[in-house]
Amino acid sequence: MDDSNNTTEITLDDASMASFDHIFINANLATFSAQYSFGMYTDEHANSIPYGQLNNAAIGIKNGSIAWIGEHNQITAHLTHYQDHQITDVDGKWITPGLIDCHTHIVYGGNRSNEFEARLQGASYQDIAAQGGGIVSTVTATRAADIESLFAQSEKRLIALMKEGVTSIEIKSGYGLDLDTERKMLTVARQLGDKHNIHVSTTYLAAHALPPEYKSHVQDRTDEYIEQVCEWLPILHSEGLVDAVDGFCENIAFSSDQIRRVFEVARSLNLPVKLHSEQLSDIGGSALVAEYKGLSSDHLEHVSEYDIKKMAASNTVAVLLPGAFYTLRDTKLPPIEALRRHQVPMAISTDCNPGTSPLTSLLLAMNMGCTLFYLTTEEVLAGSTVYAAQALGLSNKGKIEVGCDADLVLWDIARPADLAYQMGLNPINGIMVQGKWRETV
Repeated sequence: MDDSNNTTEITLDDASMASFDHIFINANLATFSAQYSFGMYTDEHANSIPYGQLNNAAIGIKNGSIAWIGEHNQITAHLTHYQDHQITDVDGKWITPGLIDCHTHIVYGGNRSNEFEARLQGASYQDIAAQGGGIVSTVTATRAADIESLFAQSEKRLIALMKEGVTSIEIKSGYGLDLDTERKMLTVARQLGDKHNIHVSTTYLAAHALPPEYKSHVQDRTDEYIEQVCEWLPILHSEGLVDAVDGFCENIAFSSDQIRRVFEVARSLNLPVKLHSEQLSDIGGSALVAEYKGLSSDHLEHVSEYDIKKMAASNTVAVLLPGAFYTLRDTKLPPIEALRRHQVPMAISTDCNPGTSPLTSLLLAMNMGCTLFYLTTEEVLAGSTVYAAQALGLSNKGKIEVGCDADLVLWDIARPADLAYQMGLNPINGIMVQGKWRETV
């Protein structure tokens, strides 16, 4: 490794150096680890090394974790202790942490491409909704789908993401809007993780929209529905289906007071919270989630500087979703400079959903983050690894550092920026999840 990298040297005894389960040699690493001088949103940023990169490096894997990182020449004398299948000569290629898609709605039934066509022909969202389209159509299809067909539909979307190096993913409920279907969605999310050896963080999002049966021209039944949302949460949590709690805080969805009621139940269960907020208007949702020390506030096109300061104080991640911005042809950019100025970590995600972001490529989301939001390539790569991990509360993922999970992706690229620069090309050479090579999916 280059001396200019200001690396943290790790020295092990000979026995340890000869006992790894797997070794990578001749590698260039984008570590995204502060131990290797990565630092984007810190006072030391001026002295940081882009991507926390290490050149001519080696990694030792043991029991599914990263056990050692050092210079290539530190391990060469020990290679005779290993069989050929235990050694991967990277030959100067790049290794990053496994990618993390930290905001998705990939479990849903039905298809809304007909609405896409209708909008292109001039139909408004109101026209589509009046004909039973929009979120109502997805709720209807998801409720009607049995668990096997829901799994089969959702699996295709997951596999597309996995092929591009995603090793951890968040999956939300929110297209059931009743207890049985919310349970069904979260169960499918767990099953997808089990089958495909991918970490799935499940998020309860029953406070996503008002279900059709609660809509009335006579009276506002929103509070009545929120009461149900609060009652279902402990039930689903007791069944092991909920890792975090989300809501949609907007003028067209739920108020901050209503979301607060849901967050209070989450707090009583020691569940972390996050929030869809400030996508369409500024009603203080990000300050609310920051008040609860939330993991993330997501969308944020209309977030105020006051709320940004609250997010900075609570270390709440800003999750940016360029796929929805693109699909909706939005023109209101998130306040990137204010987020930078207040050192709020920014993550990037696909927001894969059937209506506003039918996107199953995190690499393309990175490119969109650069092109549409004017983020740097380092920002979008960090936003798909270390800060995406922070947005899910996963301290052992998203960086290449001793003690972290050995979730690693091998890329045939000249430099890390290629991952955000290229569109439509998948330069993966291999994917490792917790120390095991992932079979081609």
